Amino acid sequence: MKWMHRISALTLAVLLGACGGAKPAGEPGHEDESQAEAGGHEEEGHEEAMDRTTIAAKVAQDAGIRVAPAAAGVIADEHEVQGLLTPVEGRVAKVMARFPGPIRTLRANVGDRVRAGQPLATIESNLSLTTYTVPAPISGVVLARNASIGTVAGEGAALYEIADLSELWVDLHIFGADAQHITAGVPVLVTRMSDGVTAETTLERVLPGTATASQSTVARATIRNLDGLWRPGSAVKARVTVDHQPVNLVVPLGALQTAGEDDVVYVRRGDTYVTRPVRGGRRDAQRVEIVSGLKAGEQVVVEQSFLVKADIEKSTAEHEH
Repeated sequence: MKWMHRISALTLAVLLGACGGAKPAGEPGHEDESQAEAGGHEEEGHEEAMDRTTIAAKVAQDAGIRVAPAAAGVIADEHEVQGLLTPVEGRVAKVMARFPGPIRTLRANVGDRVRAGQPLATIESNLSLTTYTVPAPISGVVLARNASIGTVAGEGAALYEIADLSELWVDLHIFGADAQHITAGVPVLVTRMSDGVTAETTLERVLPGTATASQSTVARATIRNLDGLWRPGSAVKARVTVDHQPVNLVVPLGALQTAGEDDVVYVRRGDTYVTRPVRGGRRDAQRVEIVSGLKAGEQVVVEQSFLVKADIEKSTAEHEH
């Protein structure tokens, strides 16, 4: 968020001021360094003399600036889809009255966890005039209570609905041509919309029919409900990875910034950070392919790159004035 960026940039400015500041190349004390790097700039042909700044290692560390070497990697072919959580078929049970009669007790409410065999209700049979107990047929959570004490339970009437929610189905809705690429067995990352928690799973099957209302193909996976906060009926989003393509050079998306109309990264040389225009290629949710402008092994800022950008822009503005 913009305000977080402003706070982080301000923090960096304070750190830089405390340590003497980040000096643009060309100021006193940098003549040798600037001249030494000039030869490298002539070879590469696309680094501007002022598009750089110097940040002491301790200041960069305190500001959270981290670098990593550019290297070969993979770009995932991913599809972003949405879906709904539903109880697993066969893990939902209705608690039924065996004989009609007045309900004398009810011992569970919606949301209660019950175990198989636990008494949930007593009913006075109209046939024998004796009471009998109605137990829970499975262990799980009470989803619905459909009866009240004193009312008459009809034969076969459902008193409660119980579901085992330790696992849930994720029914993902896939539209158009995407349905031709997504098959069983591929990995899926499901994200809970309420708090961003994720769960990794595998796509189990693509259902043969089409959802009537949305005209989408439904693909199904199963997730474990370890914290109990994955709730049936909730909407989720998911990233389905159908393939991985190896590429010669990738950097994290967080390394990429813009300068004017160019995509750029920041390359560290000692304590100097240099703006490097690059041309990107394929990308996924985490990485971007670098087609030109960068060499394998160069140390690229991969975290807090916006702080380096802000300091270079500040240094350039001060030099121009």
